[in-house]
Amino acid sequence: MRGPLVVKRAFSEPLLLLAAFGSILLATTTLVALTMYASTIAEVGVRRTMETASLGQVAATIATPVNTETFPALDRAIRAELARAYAGAPAAITTAFRSDSYVLPGQERRKTPELLRFGSYDGLDTHAKLISGTWPGAGSDVVEAAISLSAASASGLKSGQEITTEGRLDHKAVKVRITGVFQLNDPFGDRWTGEQLLTRGVETGEYTTYGPLMVPRQTFLSRFATNVNATWTAVPDLRTLSPEQLRPFAGRVSELRDRLRANGCASCTATSRLPEILTQLGTAALVARSTMLIPVLQLLLLAAYALMLTARLLADHRRMEVALLRSRGAGTLRLAALAGGEALLVAVPCAIVAPFLGPPLLALVNALPWIKASGVRLAPSADLGTFAVSIGVALASAVLLMLPALAGARRTYVEEQSTRGRSGGRGLIERAGADLALLLVAALAIWQLRRYGAPVTATAAGDLGIDPLIVSGPALALLTGGMLGLRLVPRVSKLAERLTARRPTLAPALGVWQVSRRPLRYAGPALLLTMAIAIGIVSMATAATWRGSQEDQARHQIGADLRISGPPDGPELGMFGRGTAFAALPGVTTVSPAFRGQVDLSGEDAVLLGLDAGKLDRLLQLRPDLSARSVGEMARELRSGRPRGGPLELPGRPTTLTVRAHADAEVPLRMMISDALGVWRELSLGRLHRGDNQIDLDLGASAGRTGKIAYPLSVRGLVANPPESGDAQVTVTGLSPGDAISLKVTGSRPAVVAFGEPTGPLPVVLTTDLAASLKLSPGQVSRVSLDRQVVEVKVAGLVDRMPTTAADQPAVLADWGTLQAYGLAAGQIPKPATEWWLATDGGDTEPALAALKKRPEWNVTAVDQRELAERLRDDPLASGLQGALILGFVAALAFAVLGFLVNASVAARERMAEFTILRALGVSSRQVFGMLAIEQAFVIGLSLVAGTALAVVVGVLVVPHIVLTGQAAAVTPDVLLDIPWAATAAMLALVAALLLGIVAVLARNLRGQGGEDL
Repeated sequence: MRGPLVVKRAFSEPLLLLAAFGSILLATTTLVALTMYASTIAEVGVRRTMETASLGQVAATIATPVNTETFPALDRAIRAELARAYAGAPAAITTAFRSDSYVLPGQERRKTPELLRFGSYDGLDTHAKLISGTWPGAGSDVVEAAISLSAASASGLKSGQEITTEGRLDHKAVKVRITGVFQLNDPFGDRWTGEQLLTRGVETGEYTTYGPLMVPRQTFLSRFATNVNATWTAVPDLRTLSPEQLRPFAGRVSELRDRLRANGCASCTATSRLPEILTQLGTAALVARSTMLIPVLQLLLLAAYALMLTARLLADHRRMEVALLRSRGAGTLRLAALAGGEALLVAVPCAIVAPFLGPPLLALVNALPWIKASGVRLAPSADLGTFAVSIGVALASAVLLMLPALAGARRTYVEEQSTRGRSGGRGLIERAGADLALLLVAALAIWQLRRYGAPVTATAAGDLGIDPLIVSGPALALLTGGMLGLRLVPRVSKLAERLTARRPTLAPALGVWQVSRRPLRYAGPALLLTMAIAIGIVSMATAATWRGSQEDQARHQIGADLRISGPPDGPELGMFGRGTAFAALPGVTTVSPAFRGQVDLSGEDAVLLGLDAGKLDRLLQLRPDLSARSVGEMARELRSGRPRGGPLELPGRPTTLTVRAHADAEVPLRMMISDALGVWRELSLGRLHRGDNQIDLDLGASAGRTGKIAYPLSVRGLVANPPESGDAQVTVTGLSPGDAISLKVTGSRPAVVAFGEPTGPLPVVLTTDLAASLKLSPGQVSRVSLDRQVVEVKVAGLVDRMPTTAADQPAVLADWGTLQAYGLAAGQIPKPATEWWLATDGGDTEPALAALKKRPEWNVTAVDQRELAERLRDDPLASGLQGALILGFVAALAFAVLGFLVNASVAARERMAEFTILRALGVSSRQVFGMLAIEQAFVIGLSLVAGTALAVVVGVLVVPHIVLTGQAAAVTPDVLLDIPWAATAAMLALVAALLLGIVAVLARNLRGQGGEDL
């Protein structure tokens, strides 16, 4: 009898039953989808990071001396330890060897002969291509070897050539046949880090060494393994690792060296960045999951409140029925069973259906632009975990649905009649001060979030874990703010009542009076709508802030549209040829050489940047809030320190230069010359002998084989170093018609003649932390020590963060030409152009990058701001929060609309008798509709305003602290809150129109139900 009674009783209120079913289904489906999304995005993010990690980041290297006898045992032991460490992620292991030195043929009697080395590398043929000949074989009396193209060019060895070389230590002769010449596929890749001889072919120091001549492993072990260094490199396949496996895996890898030494290999060294990277990645995955809990908790609170509103309405409709059943002998257990059965009737189907609705909902998330761009494809399926979440949410919803019914189960019919009537102006929570208590808890949670920077803290065991208080902070702040906003409902309604009472129109006065008379009836829907609007705006603000932060990070890390780095000089592009080549790249509008180096500034380690200040405002991308002065203002200050008087310009477009010099002692002489782009180069004129000297300089060689000089060329100065003893007088002619340049060298200091010597302090831009440590302020002139040279500087500006530097890295920015002039005045070598900064038309760098990729012989690396911004945006661990926010945002609006619809419908139906009396008193149907519209518009307007204000407050306090990098680190530069007001206004207008449309439909239905009397 109980079962049918439960069903019959439930269907007696179909509207409220349907509302409860919709709320529970929406809550279970969305929360199941969010948990699926959080776990999937973390796994995908870890896998993506591991797939794209460079070899240098994941490889482990073990090195130890070996000989022919010790290698087999060591090889077995090392491979066994690597197999244990890389359990679950098999590693590809290669071995490499380098021999002792051998003398280049024909130089055995020299005191400092040129040398050769032999080497072996497993699988070299898969990482290099043959230019000529064949790969060497093993087993012959004559050692077969292959040589790199760069080593062959430098040493003169050729494919097919046979040589005999002698060991430097054992003096044994080795006959070698060069079988082939090869070229590495990626000579500058991470695989060859530490293999400078293999990549360059030649090393110059006390001895010049060529090679290595690469031989098979068998040959090396039998002929060259004389206690030489062997290296094992293990590259694991990390694609199958899950986030939970990261930390244990990192622990095993970090134990490699200790385990090898404990097993008898005392000389073994093991190096790997993998433990650090895996630990960092594990933290990032944990932070990503914890951050995605924020919208989950927000949605939980909203769903719980929406369900409680529906439950309260259902209890209000049933309270007289419950009181009658109570008076007829129904006990509390019987009433609880009825309420529980009714709740389970709608909750159980939701628990079963939700896990199957979650994957289709995530398929819609796949269509989001930033998820699609990242290549992530969310295709989870229902498992035991999703069913557990669904059942848990559904059961909790059932409990919330039956609680109000149980609260009124003890009142009799007379008690229920006596409680009906006008309610007070404050609810139970407000009277108890619970909203103020929640405010304190929310404030503590947000304070901790702002302090720790992420919802993850150290546990008592020393591990990292999710801090429930920090994670719940944003949700508690929204709930508390909404509850505090409820205190405004009676006050604002009273004020509106006084204002409308003075007007002659009836509908506004009746509508506002109704709200003022029963504020608690409207407080519930108002709180629900306020929280939903706040969640929506905070979600949009977080997404906009995150996207803006990725752009800011890319601009800060690159500094310009495009930044090119590489050796300052090279055979293809020389020092004077690089700027011309880069300026000719398609789409490039501005180009400047740049110097980057570490300097000691009055005891502080700092990064020194030198850029052409005349082009700074077109190149440097500095976020305006990072400095009180604009880039243009700082550029003018930096240019003000340039030397007076120009350099000595060489006429025409010379490719050679003849310099004549007369010296009265043997003096080393140097000349500084620059091109039209401001690149400085030192040209050595050699050691002048007594009397007349003529030096012929090849200027064209400074451009390289394919480079072109940027004319005009200019002489910047001459530097004569002191002779071995005494003083010296040098007179230089040939640089300008009819002019002679004299240098007198006295003492131990070099003599310098500069064309354009600096006359004032060196203007610099400092980071604020560096200026504070040096006690300098904008405009101040002070003497500082710059790499042990005392220089007078003037502070041209301060920046909180210098572009292209880390957050905590002190930095100095100076004008390139002024910096070089100060160095010349001190007789220093000109600073090389370690980088080139480029601006492109409209920021479009693709044409320039495409052109650079066609010139690998230029040996440069380009970093592109747009490409970096796209890579940052496509990082699943960093961008995962966006999909969760969208799901939460849509669900929040659905809850708000559903709750508003149900409350408005029930309220209108309950007041049918009131509307009939008003019509009987002569109130027109239009006025009745106006009264209903004013009541609901009051709730809608107040909720929209309060929700927007609450979102702004929570956004300022929370959003900048939940936007992190993909490695769960703080963002540089600091995150700026971005609330997209246009999209927010559109969303508010859409919600208002939808809710007012619901009111219009309700009014039409009421009129149809009441006929002309209504």
